[in-house]
Amino acid sequence: MLHMVAKLHYVSDMAQIDIARKLGISTATVSRMLQKARAVGIVRIDVIDLVSPEEITAELMAALGLKAAAVIDTPQSGVLGALAEPLGGLLKAAGLGDGAVIGFGWGRAVREVVLAGLPPLGDAKVVPLNGGMQQAAPHFQINEFVRLAAEQIGGQPHFLHAPYLSSLELRDAFLSDPSVKETIALWDRLDCAIVGIGLTHAPQPSEASAATASEKALIDAAGDVIRHYVALDGRLLPWDGEERMIAASPEQMRRTPISIGVVASPEKAAGVIGAVRSGMINTLVTDTTTAQAIIDLISGKGDPN
Repeated sequence: MLHMVAKLHYVSDMAQIDIARKLGISTATVSRMLQKARAVGIVRIDVIDLVSPEEITAELMAALGLKAAAVIDTPQSGVLGALAEPLGGLLKAAGLGDGAVIGFGWGRAVREVVLAGLPPLGDAKVVPLNGGMQQAAPHFQINEFVRLAAEQIGGQPHFLHAPYLSSLELRDAFLSDPSVKETIALWDRLDCAIVGIGLTHAPQPSEASAATASEKALIDAAGDVIRHYVALDGRLLPWDGEERMIAASPEQMRRTPISIGVVASPEKAAGVIGAVRSGMINTLVTDTTTAQAIIDLISGKGDPN
């Protein structure tokens, strides 16, 4: 009888007087039975301590030592696009405008915030942070990100017509091209970088025996920033072929005054922590669910895997 009364009240949302009529007992008996159900543990009532985005932003900044951060309540859908507004707020607060150099990496998060719209900032130079990839997936179309972002910002796009990965000989040839040289020279003048945090593509432990030395090292990878892999503690993890990449270097990212990671995925918490500890990221735009996962992992409550 206790279970039935508890289910009718707490699951079916039935009033006590209606339960009494249904079961042919008094409302006083229903009340006593509900109290007993709580006392013996049939019913447990938990009060969730809701944390505001402002509170979790402050906690996130303290936990990671960030220069700045913006955290939004996790929406039911379209979370990546919803990050565009707080990202725009950070860009305007930074005073980026005429003459500023703003770099964009590739990835789904960056694509979604660009599609959602960025605020007008002035005659900034907008530049890709890495070469392209021979893939049809829209989140790899780095020059299109730059074109659209420059149009929204009101700045000038600088395209990079080169692959992100090639042979060493071809890399040298691309880097000698005047238009490529002009674009990548801007990486030393970055005022702001906007990048996603990638999930690691390291081999599974069961495959490690057949992997190269660098692939084995990537087993420790927590994530990547424009294909620069990092461990949870912030160590950079070199991989075979990295020297053939055409992309802003970790040193150039570290020298960038405002390097913003855009992420909305609790699974990327370890990658975010590693990216910040590496120095390649100093600012974060995210949602409350991801922010809490990051804080929990730092405090030892989360699962690094």
